[in-house]
Amino acid sequence: MKSVTVTTVLKQKKAGEKIAMVTAYDYPAAVRADRAGVDMILVGDSLGMVVLGYETTVQVTMEDMIHHSKAVARGAKRPLIVTDLPFLSYHLSAEEALKNAGRLLQEGGAQAVKLEGGKEVTRTVEKITGAGIPVMGHIGFTPQSIHKFGGFYFQGKSSQTALRLVEEAKALEEAGAFAVVLELVPWEVSAKVSELLAIPTIGIGSGPACDGQVQVFHDLFGLGDFQPRHAKQYAGVGTEIQEGLEKYAQEVKAESFPTEENTRRMAPAELAEFKRLV
Repeated sequence: MKSVTVTTVLKQKKAGEKIAMVTAYDYPAAVRADRAGVDMILVGDSLGMVVLGYETTVQVTMEDMIHHSKAVARGAKRPLIVTDLPFLSYHLSAEEALKNAGRLLQEGGAQAVKLEGGKEVTRTVEKITGAGIPVMGHIGFTPQSIHKFGGFYFQGKSSQTALRLVEEAKALEEAGAFAVVLELVPWEVSAKVSELLAIPTIGIGSGPACDGQVQVFHDLFGLGDFQPRHAKQYAGVGTEIQEGLEKYAQEVKAESFPTEENTRRMAPAELAEFKRLV
């Protein structure tokens, strides 16, 4: 199958074909996502919470993102790989944002970057896309601003805040973004934004009217401690892993593992010589 590009997802939008996107933070997950036929992989800064154990995404660094992006790039060949610009990597200046976006491509193997914000980041989006780096926007609930929001809350619930989301989405499109994530946005608002934009909308907790969906890998398979309302669990792998680890620990302590079939023995002649030498 041909590799997915920015042009591919734009064509999917035009054709009315839904876009499947999932996060991945390491080589094994990237390989599975690739084989499953997903269109895009997001190396999200959510890795801070689901992989690194941070309380929020704010603690994630450029080095973290490059490290995990490289692992994903080694495992995924077909999907378009989009990597998050982490907190403070694009806030100080458009020039620094471009430099960090370039690092994600050069060092991290990403093919596009994602950043959070609306009108306030349009100059940054223009700067990055002007250098030939595709940018995905992200509005609605933006995790890097969690301290401003005070928690994981829906955005755009009033007519005025909903209108502001529409304006921010259009501003990102005009600045050159090839797609925009809508996170925790009411169904009706995401439907209107998707209708008005020529670029794809990728929803998370924002209803089925978006042009595509993105979900956190660990939420899909029960690998985390918390299951968000907007996520559907497709397999209870976390429970199976827990049960398997408990059984492993019990067998090690009971000396029932490893057994003869889990190891190898020396040839008799070599064993005899070894004992003589010892």
